[in-house]
Amino acid sequence: MSDAEVVLDGLAFPEGPRWRDGALVFSDMHAQRVVRLDPMTGDASTVVDVPELPSGLGWLPDGRMLVVSMRDRRVMRLDGADLVVHADLFDLAPWHCNDMVVTPGGRAYVGNFGFDMYGGAAPARTHVIVVEPDGRARPGAGDLGFPNGMVVTPDGTTLIVGESFGGRLTAFTISADGSLGDRRLFARLDGAVPDGICLDAAGAVWVACPLSGRCLRVEDGGTVTDEIGLGRGAFACTLGGDDGRTLFVCTAESHDPVEAPRLRSGRIEAVRVAVAGAGSP
Repeated sequence: MSDAEVVLDGLAFPEGPRWRDGALVFSDMHAQRVVRLDPMTGDASTVVDVPELPSGLGWLPDGRMLVVSMRDRRVMRLDGADLVVHADLFDLAPWHCNDMVVTPGGRAYVGNFGFDMYGGAAPARTHVIVVEPDGRARPGAGDLGFPNGMVVTPDGTTLIVGESFGGRLTAFTISADGSLGDRRLFARLDGAVPDGICLDAAGAVWVACPLSGRCLRVEDGGTVTDEIGLGRGAFACTLGGDDGRTLFVCTAESHDPVEAPRLRSGRIEAVRVAVAGAGSP
């Protein structure tokens, strides 16, 4: 597969990429802002500042953007120029919130660290949080090892979660009320730490692997069909472009909250792939 092309560099730490209305929208987490990038021109602009660190992104059916605010454990909503609280998850998340997927109907699934990773605490199991379109929130599936990247299949019936501290992708059936059940193994990824993920139209998942600096295309059952080497940490990915076949990857040399804004090593990289994106995000 062809080498990735650097579309934008000089970022603190890019995360949570989403293709929306002909542009790539992502969180420059340790620069405390959400960014909109026109990949054709390379023009990048700040959409909104998020002082408590932005992560996962999504949109309500009416087009208002949702963004995870990590340290205060909230999902924020952009109402015009105002960033307001959509859901307060402080009592539901044991530590910082991170990635999020939002369905076309506006229901969000939000992951969290589960423990104070940067403070040296021992890893702990945690749960996904379900946030309804009106902001009501409740615990979802539990016993997960750092639930991180998430996708929902096009028919809305399955949530796939990357467990960074579990080395696997785990799938759940989504019930009519948004509850998660029928847990099953989608893929075991021995030697890989899954971070951000995206889904393609053939039902395979692209997985960003920060420690090995790769993106893997993984089929249900665990077969790896494609591998892209980035030579640096790959933290998240999404499929977009005019035909949905450009894989955008967020890379950086460090995710450390002190080092990352100093190094400014973050990049958006892009590579063409064979199968277009599907589902949410």
